[in-house]
Amino acid sequence: MPLENPEEKPLENSSPSPRAPSDRILLRSEMAWGPADFAIFVGSAVLAFLLTDVVVLFGFLGLKAANVWRVSLSDVQQNPFFLLTFQVVFHLFLLGFIYLLVLSKHESGFWQSLAWRMPAQARRVQLFLAGLALAAVVRFTPTLLPERGSFPLERMFSTPASAYAVAVFAILIAPLMEELIFRGILFAMFESMIGIRFAVVATALLFAGLHIPEYWGAWHHVMMITVVGLVFSMARGLTGSLAASYILHLAYNFALIAILFFETDQFRNIQALIQP
Repeated sequence: MPLENPEEKPLENSSPSPRAPSDRILLRSEMAWGPADFAIFVGSAVLAFLLTDVVVLFGFLGLKAANVWRVSLSDVQQNPFFLLTFQVVFHLFLLGFIYLLVLSKHESGFWQSLAWRMPAQARRVQLFLAGLALAAVVRFTPTLLPERGSFPLERMFSTPASAYAVAVFAILIAPLMEELIFRGILFAMFESMIGIRFAVVATALLFAGLHIPEYWGAWHHVMMITVVGLVFSMARGLTGSLAASYILHLAYNFALIAILFFETDQFRNIQALIQP
């Protein structure tokens, strides 16, 4: 009978190894934030909005003076490309402010400070599949609350060109920026000041609140986006990783756009989406 290798035999009196982060119920961030930081962030968001208003307005006036865009200001404010441009510029300003705010308090790096911990490959696949499944549930859940025939977000898909522009924004920009704002900076602030459970609920509700104007009158959609926000925030709290909620969000948006793409014959019948 072969002898045991003494070097491989566990020590009887050794203390148990600490539990891996994935074994914990809720993971706490290592960042320390206070009410003053939250006030600075809110002020930065307001400033970013005002700066965006000025930049986009002057850009529109410049295009109009050059006879590139011959529409009135009131009409252009309903234009999908104008609205998408506004959101992109706003997110760029806000990203800059968040970057400066994070690095002014933490020297460990921007992404590391916001708990951007990329899961293992198998877990990434699971998260992506979960995002696809979440989108299918939201898309095919029977209507439970009153729904308006047409709501603001649907009107962004006014033409095939605008539908492609919205699709690019929804897949490449919105998941990253919204996760940075809600499950990144705001989650860390609420968790540090009050607690992780409050951070989960508060960021889910704020995320839903951001989308209410897009779904105004479509209350079933409002309910579902609240559930979706809660799932994203729970993923952030359970894994301790902003990357986890980002992968979920990316897959969710990708699936919704893909479903719409095939339902409208590659956006060629996009007008059928907008009901009178």
